[in-house]
Amino acid sequence: MHNENFSKIGLGGGCHWCTEGVFESLIGIKVVNQGWIASSDNNAELSEAIEVYFDQSLISLQTLIEIHLHTHASTANHSMRKKYRSAIYTYNDVQNQEASKILDSLQSDFDKPIITQVLPFYSFKANKDELQNYLYNSPNKPFCKTYIHPKLRLLLTRFKYQVNDEKIALCLE
Repeated sequence: MHNENFSKIGLGGGCHWCTEGVFESLIGIKVVNQGWIASSDNNAELSEAIEVYFDQSLISLQTLIEIHLHTHASTANHSMRKKYRSAIYTYNDVQNQEASKILDSLQSDFDKPIITQVLPFYSFKANKDELQNYLYNSPNKPFCKTYIHPKLRLLLTRFKYQVNDEKIALCLE
């Protein structure tokens, strides 16, 4: 992963199975690691999230953040936010500043304030191997059909040029 076109970002918001399935379905994604991410201070507790390695020449950080905001409840401050922190985890100050600017620029897409935070990445804990690649290992499970398939359909309508059509066809009937 030493290609200069590859970057890494952490994303959390909803169930890590859902988030993983969404980002694994995109063009330009090299690797998605599913598990839990911790930041610092008030956000030091692990929360469901993914690490995404992406090719900047094929998909921009702007597009990734936009897709992230539209595929989870990025404006809902519900009671499960400790487990499902709405966040963009950054790996350096430049990325943190860029993500913050992007987040601010996307507020106009939403009627309610975005609660997603831009936070420094601190640590990652991977989920069990048998739960990795959850959607593509079990596309017909009721959880996938109920929660992940609608997000994939949103990708196909709103972000169709970023979707890996061959891969997503493996899931949707």
